[in-house]
Amino acid sequence: MLEIIKAIIFGIVEGITEWLPISSTGHMIILDDFIKLDCSEEFMEMFLVVIQLGAILAVVWLFWNKIFPFQFKDRQKPVIEQDKMMLWCKIIVACIPAAVVGILFDDIFEALFYHAVPVAIALIVFGIAFILIERGNESRRPRIRKMEDIDFKTALIIGMFQLIAAVFPGTSRSGATIVGALLVGVSRTAASEFTFCLAIPVMFGASLLKILKFGFSFTGMEAAVLAIGMLVAFIVSVFVIRFLMDYIKKHDFQVFGWYRIILGMVVILLNICGIIHV
Repeated sequence: MLEIIKAIIFGIVEGITEWLPISSTGHMIILDDFIKLDCSEEFMEMFLVVIQLGAILAVVWLFWNKIFPFQFKDRQKPVIEQDKMMLWCKIIVACIPAAVVGILFDDIFEALFYHAVPVAIALIVFGIAFILIERGNESRRPRIRKMEDIDFKTALIIGMFQLIAAVFPGTSRSGATIVGALLVGVSRTAASEFTFCLAIPVMFGASLLKILKFGFSFTGMEAAVLAIGMLVAFIVSVFVIRFLMDYIKKHDFQVFGWYRIILGMVVILLNICGIIHV
């Protein structure tokens, strides 16, 4: 029962931090040091990635009408909506840089940078970036106001920022792509929506790789912990995504920048004090 409660806590934290640009990795590092699941190191490594599938499914649920390109009318052959197919082409283009580097160098980057200090530095640097970019955008109107208007060049640029997150844990995948989108003149709403959609192939791919690496030899408890973590992450993500989309209609991202800076300092302090050991 205790392991199930821990899985619920991990699911809550994942559901919140995956979509707010505050780094799920930074939070998971702290949480994993305070709340240890009774499992192998290999399972924990897989769990922290695959739990994100629950969060991704929330995007699929909420954005289905925006992303599903096939329409069935009168049980005839499906009608393909060209604008949605083009959106998926742009998403694939944006995914290529991180996908290539992730497949080739994921274990190397994890060994080099998945530690408290590099994560804390990434939190602080991108926190400062959010504040500076938002202040610079106060007198500037975005040139792209809807997700559908993002072109291939802009999608590729956003994908290059996602590459930064793939290399440096703590950057926050959503944080990096939103920063990149804001820099090239995309509105907060369009930047957030594109970031959510971009997560679908990225996290499905990352989860598949981790599951294949771990294998399918789950114990009953491991299967229950993973399923409950994903379910909780899904439920929490639905509410968090809706909150964020309403929030950014009237507010900017500066509050998340300040939060990242504070969290980064906390991670460094806890590491210096020997409280976290990642």
